[in-house]
Amino acid sequence: MDKASHYVELLLGLSAKPDDITFGQIALRAILVYSALIAFVRMGKKRSLGQATPFDAVLIILIGSIASRAVSGTTPFFTTLFAVAMLIFLHFLMSYLSCLSMSFGSLIKGHPTVLIRDGRVNRQALRAAHMSDDDLEEDLRKEGVGSPTEVGEARLERDGKLSVLRK
Repeated sequence: MDKASHYVELLLGLSAKPDDITFGQIALRAILVYSALIAFVRMGKKRSLGQATPFDAVLIILIGSIASRAVSGTTPFFTTLFAVAMLIFLHFLMSYLSCLSMSFGSLIKGHPTVLIRDGRVNRQALRAAHMSDDDLEEDLRKEGVGSPTEVGEARLERDGKLSVLRK
């Protein structure tokens, strides 16, 4: 083992059992994982940060689960970071393919659902979205709308938010 590898091993406790990793090693691992995740996310698409769809939420959950293992030492450190990088790359690839094919995009990201058209609530669509009248009214109020009769069209978007176009 060369000198640099020895220092990396010593600092990160790469071959230590999870119970033998020191607080300092965990802290350094956490800093490195955090820094790597920031870099990985910055390489990804910006839209996923502000408008998370279920497609994006799956990635976020997986990244959190896998990255935590690198910090705690229950899986090999660099292998775990590589797995996270591959998930982000796969997410980027699926997103890119979704842009090329509308049907693939709908399969992966879902599609919006019209809940109100010309002031009339589509009860079937509301039930399919598992939304109550109270949920719909709350979302309308957040958009500054007092009644469905004021709405030209309201859609439950792929990210789970209601978008409203007034009459």
